[in-house]
Amino acid sequence: MQASITNSTTRYGWVAIILHWLIGIIFIGQFMLGFVMVRIDSQRTAFELIQLHKSFGFLLLGLIILRIGWRLGNAAPALPASTGALERRTAPLAHLALYVFQLALPLSGWTLVSVSMLEIPSMPFNLFVMPNLPLGLSDTAENFWAAVHWYLAYAGIALVVLHALAALRHHFWLRDNVLTRMITPSSAPDME
Repeated sequence: MQASITNSTTRYGWVAIILHWLIGIIFIGQFMLGFVMVRIDSQRTAFELIQLHKSFGFLLLGLIILRIGWRLGNAAPALPASTGALERRTAPLAHLALYVFQLALPLSGWTLVSVSMLEIPSMPFNLFVMPNLPLGLSDTAENFWAAVHWYLAYAGIALVVLHALAALRHHFWLRDNVLTRMITPSSAPDME
C-alpha cells in the first residue's frame, strides 16, 4: 500500500506534511532574515536582503492560502484517545492562531511596503513586479505598519515555539503519534 496525498482519520497526507514543513521553514527563516536585514551596515546588502525577505513573504502568503484551502478540504486526523479534554479544546484554537498569524504577517508586510514613502517596487525573486495595495503613502502609516509587522513577527515566532514544544511533549513525554504523523504518512495502522 502506498502513502496517501490526502489526510486520513489517523495520519496526515503528503500534501499537508509538505506544506506544514515548507511553511514552517520559511516562517522561521523569514524571522531570522528580518532580524538580520535591519541590523546590517551595508545599504546594498540590506536592500538585497529586504527584497529577498519580501520575495519569501509573498511565497509564504501564497503557501498559507494554499494550506488553508487544503485544510478546509481535508479534515485533520483525530487527536489520540489519551488526549485530555482541555487540550482537545485548545489545540484547534492554537492551530487557528498559527494560521491567522501566518496570514497576517505577510499581509502586514505587503501593507508596509504599499504605504512606504520610498515607493520601492517589490519584485518577488526578480520575476515580476508585485503591485502595491491601493493605499495612500504616508510616514505615519509606514511607522504604524512597521510596528504591526514587528509585533506580529515576535508573537508569531512565540506561537511557533509553543507549537514545537507541544509536538515534542507529545512525542517524548506522552509518547503518542502526534508528531510522527506530521513527519511521514503511513498506510500501516497507527500506534497511539
